[in-house]
Amino acid sequence: MGLQLIPYNTNYDFVGKKNIIFAILGLITIICLGSVFFHGFNYGIDFKGGLLLQIRTHEAADIAKLRSDLSGIVHGEVTLQEFGSPNDVLIRVERQPGGEEAQMAALDQIKEKIGPNVDYRQVVTVGPKVSEDLIRNGIYAVLWSLVAMLIYVWFRFEWQFGVCSVITLAHDAIIVLGLFSLFQLEFNETAIIAVLITVTYSINDTVVIYDRIRENLRKFKKMPMAELVNHSINETLSRTILTSTTTLLSLLGLYFFGGPVIAAFSLPIIVGISAGTISSITISAPLLLYMGMRSQGVGNGSEPNKAKGI
Repeated sequence: MGLQLIPYNTNYDFVGKKNIIFAILGLITIICLGSVFFHGFNYGIDFKGGLLLQIRTHEAADIAKLRSDLSGIVHGEVTLQEFGSPNDVLIRVERQPGGEEAQMAALDQIKEKIGPNVDYRQVVTVGPKVSEDLIRNGIYAVLWSLVAMLIYVWFRFEWQFGVCSVITLAHDAIIVLGLFSLFQLEFNETAIIAVLITVTYSINDTVVIYDRIRENLRKFKKMPMAELVNHSINETLSRTILTSTTTLLSLLGLYFFGGPVIAAFSLPIIVGISAGTISSITISAPLLLYMGMRSQGVGNGSEPNKAKGI
C-alpha cells in the first residue's frame, strides 16, 4: 500500500468555499499586479545592462572591504555576493552613462581598485540592445507558453478546460512576478525561468484533476456538476499534495544549503509551485462551474473527445 497523506474518503468542500477562495486569491493577484505596474522590478544586469565580474581571491574574500573599496568609484550601485565558495565573488555594476567607452573605463577602475592578486573568472558587458532583446524574448516566452498550454488542454479535453487552465496559469505567473516586484528581488533571466517552471508544474497538476473530472462526467451522468467537481478534486487531492510536497522538500534543501546563488533561484520556484498547487485545486476545477458544461453536452454521454483518440 502506497503512502496516503490524505485519507481516501476525504470530502473537503472546496466548491462550497469557492467564493471566499476566489476573493482571497483575487485580492492577492490584484496586489501583485498593482506592485508590478506601480512599483516595477529591480532589473538585474541581464535586463538593465552593465558589468558582471566573477573573481577568485587567493584567500577567503572580505566582501565588506571589497564593497567599501568599490563604493563611489563608479556611477550607480555596485553589488557583491559570495559565489559558490568563500574565494569566489560575483560583482555587478550598473550600466555607466556614456556608452561603451564609459563601461571600459569603469572596468579599468574596478580592476585597478581590486588589485592584481585575483583571478578574473568571467567578465561580461551587457549592452542596452541585448537587454531589450532579453526583455522582449522573455515576455514572448511566457505568452507563447500560455498559448501552447491553452491549445494542448483544448485538444485533450474541451475548450472550457483550456480557458480555465490558462486563467489559472496566468494567476500563478502573476504571483511569481509579484514576488519579484513586492520584495524587489533581482529580476533577471532566472526570473523568466522561474515563471516558466511554475506554469509547467501547475499545468501538470491541473491536467490530473481535469482527467478525473472527465472520467466522472462520463461515470456519473446525473450527479450535479458542483458535487462532481468537488468529488474529483478530493479523489486526486492525495496525489497532488504528495507530488508537491516531495518537490518542495527538494527545493527547500537547495534553498537552505545550496548557497546564495542557488537560493535566489530556488525561492521564486518554491513560491510558484506552492501557488500552482493551490490554484490547481481551488481555481482550475471550480472555474468549470461557470462554463455551462452539462448544458453544452460535455459529459452527457456524447464523449466528444473519443474521435480524437484521447
